[in-house]
Amino acid sequence: MERYLWGAVIVLIGVAVFLTARLWGYRRQIAHIKEELSFLEKEETNSLLSSFCAVGKTEEMIEAVNRLLLRYRKEEEQLKSENRIYRESITSISHDIRTPLTSAKGYLQMLQKDEMPQEKKQVYIKTIEQRLDHLTDMLNQLFEYARIEAGEIKFEPEIFYAGNVFAETISMFYEDFVERGCEPEVIIADEVGKINVDKQVFIRIVENLLKNALVHGTGGYRLSLAAEDGCCIISVSNLTDSVEPKDVANIFERFYTTDKSRTKKTTGLGLAIVKQFARQMGGNTKAFLEDGRFTITVSLPM
Repeated sequence: MERYLWGAVIVLIGVAVFLTARLWGYRRQIAHIKEELSFLEKEETNSLLSSFCAVGKTEEMIEAVNRLLLRYRKEEEQLKSENRIYRESITSISHDIRTPLTSAKGYLQMLQKDEMPQEKKQVYIKTIEQRLDHLTDMLNQLFEYARIEAGEIKFEPEIFYAGNVFAETISMFYEDFVERGCEPEVIIADEVGKINVDKQVFIRIVENLLKNALVHGTGGYRLSLAAEDGCCIISVSNLTDSVEPKDVANIFERFYTTDKSRTKKTTGLGLAIVKQFARQMGGNTKAFLEDGRFTITVSLPM
């Protein structure tokens, strides 16, 4: 009996030693983690938590915390990048807004001169109107994009013949194409009939695509409307010397302008608005560049 008692005592002592060592390990591990977290909180570093000793589930906890740290750092870098782009865009747009205002003010000052010939005054007045029209267009795009981002635009689907509206919208830009000495090739497939989307948004999408083509295009304009897999496909294609392969992936981002188009008076919001409109109506946008021909397609569910 006494032998069994001694055996039980030895077992209990062994368990106590094991638990004490285990507890010590936990305390050391927790203290180590606390120390590293305090360091990470105070210092700008890419370090991760390390393990002092493998005790219980602490290894799994450290791995979980490290995953959170990596995700947080990735989101932080993305936020910093977006903030930098946003600040640069605001600076650029502020300059773009100030330029036509300064120009218009200069022409107004010249108009005040008594000796100014009447013919020259008319030229200056027309120039001022052009500057103010450009400024109005920029401000309208900024306001429209802000409303889209805030979810303030309510879509009101209606049934209409897409081909008719597509052709009517293109006709409003006829003079713009004439000024460039070319007439666009317009193709409207017979399969495209009635669609059920917001008509005004459909028109804005086509308008923005045409404006973008006129800014970046050098000719060879192809404007088409087709039906495929239950979707209405709007396609605008043109030759270009201002869009490069590196631009294609970013062309729908807000405030994005290509290096060669920065002097062409564009806010970089036209295609961003197209993307947002298409996405909110259940569609999508794509861009392609092949052998100097730039093509944008917008797919909308019919």
